[in-house]
Amino acid sequence: MRKKFLSLIVLSGAMLAGLANAAPLADGASKFLGNISTDNNGPRSDFGTYWNQITAENECKWASIEGTTQGVRNFTGCDKSYNWAKNNGGHFKFHALVWGSQYPNWLKSLSADDTKKAITNWFDAVAKQYPDLEMIDVVNEAIRTNSGYHSGYTDTKIIEALGGDNNGDYKFVITAFQMARERWPDAVLIYNDYNTFTWQIDEGIALVNKIKAAGSNLIDAYGQQAHDLTTDNGTACMNLANFKAALKKIHDQTDLPLFISEYDIGIYDDQVQKQCYSEQIPEFWNAEYVAGITLWGYIYGKTWITPDGQSGIIKDGNDRPAMTWLKEYMAANKGVNTTGLLGSTGTIDTVPQAPYKDTIAIPGTVEAENYDVGGQSKSYYDADATNQGAVYREDRVDLTALTGGYAIGYTNAGEWLEYTVKVAKESVYTYEALVASGSDGSSFRLFIDDQAITDTLKVANGGDWDTYSAVTGKTTALTAGSHVLKIAITGSYVNIDNIKFTEGTTKLADIKANLAQGSQGFKVYNVKGTYLGAFQANNISGLRTQMQMSNLNSGVYLVRNKNMSKFIEIKK
Repeated sequence: MRKKFLSLIVLSGAMLAGLANAAPLADGASKFLGNISTDNNGPRSDFGTYWNQITAENECKWASIEGTTQGVRNFTGCDKSYNWAKNNGGHFKFHALVWGSQYPNWLKSLSADDTKKAITNWFDAVAKQYPDLEMIDVVNEAIRTNSGYHSGYTDTKIIEALGGDNNGDYKFVITAFQMARERWPDAVLIYNDYNTFTWQIDEGIALVNKIKAAGSNLIDAYGQQAHDLTTDNGTACMNLANFKAALKKIHDQTDLPLFISEYDIGIYDDQVQKQCYSEQIPEFWNAEYVAGITLWGYIYGKTWITPDGQSGIIKDGNDRPAMTWLKEYMAANKGVNTTGLLGSTGTIDTVPQAPYKDTIAIPGTVEAENYDVGGQSKSYYDADATNQGAVYREDRVDLTALTGGYAIGYTNAGEWLEYTVKVAKESVYTYEALVASGSDGSSFRLFIDDQAITDTLKVANGGDWDTYSAVTGKTTALTAGSHVLKIAITGSYVNIDNIKFTEGTTKLADIKANLAQGSQGFKVYNVKGTYLGAFQANNISGLRTQMQMSNLNSGVYLVRNKNMSKFIEIKK
């Protein structure tokens, strides 16, 4: 537990008691929820009642510390945020060592050699003042664009001093990370930039991967300023699907933990601001690869957003709806964090993977909603943090209600669920999956212990997600004993009710006695479970004759009608 933050200003007894007992919104959570200093004067007296991480908005930047005279440094402003974290059990991030803005004015007149000396002295001075930094924005806003860089690097000799930028190799960025790692071997080193969800998402990914390629221990995380999550000139929230896809892409293509480093929603409309918070914050909070969130200001009129500081979520001493929502959400959600950064070890109250009810027998029926307990990335992976169905189970997996049961729904490619099963004996099994889709391209695949036991199973577009039909086929040979079955979604928007496994196929002699007399409809499938068509026949002999005379290719087919409990094999 972090220490309580006690203000030194004079308060009424009731107010003092409230502050003394207050805990930050993310108290006990799996990741921090932080904010910045206000008015370049360190944290406000109420800071610790909301936040458990601090970044100095300006006070730790080079110009703030050494801006007037080269070699004359004043760390007083930066010390205020650093000391707050030390004294109150919070996290402190140093922002920033190298940036193409807010550097000392005297830097512009220096040669490349003298600039290198100045940068080296600056690094050394910071290391002397703060030898135990936990997190550092090593380089800020260096993405190349058609017009230059995200900040004014070309106004100085910073690039040349640190090795240049030859055809976009970002040598100057890599050098800065090497220098930082030499001085802070245990710190979390971060590259930080803006427009990384939208206009320069690919350029940011490419830059970070160049740092990674230069050394296995240079960069620990990628900072997303997240100032670009509104649209329509800052009057609406970024499209939710596009936002989710961008967040996933950034992580998937860098394979680095992410920090949301400067989040703000500069919208006047209270309800739209709340909408953005309620759509975006849960995605960050439940993404296991996001290590923490820093909001870039919280007092209306005291943030960098012009003209009115309208990104603030406390206005005239009152919570705006976004702040009210944030308090309620944080009280009920601890988040997921498996980055290993800042001491994180995973989810809060980690649950080992185990059957939801009982181990499922094969042969038998796997009800899709009864996936194992264990949580995100352990017993299931759901790309969307929101429980869209909100029925049956209280986690992020999306379920939909059916008459007498449930199905998994709202699925996206890449998602999966696992089930602890016990296979009775070694055999090839026939499966029958009840599925529905109102979209083209839906599909899934089955695995046992991460080994595929079916091909990718395509699900036809049935026009809606309420009409369920069977996808059938045979597995590879399964070994007896306890295993983990995985349903992997390979094509989005398939609903799965259940999957029934029966042992092998039925011999002709076993089903002849069960055949009804008279003409019957027999449905024919290939061995992958794809429905091919139907034949009318009085018996199996007649069916075989019709199939031999048909234009079906030579091969083995699976056949059944409504009177059969199992498939039979017929070879043409």
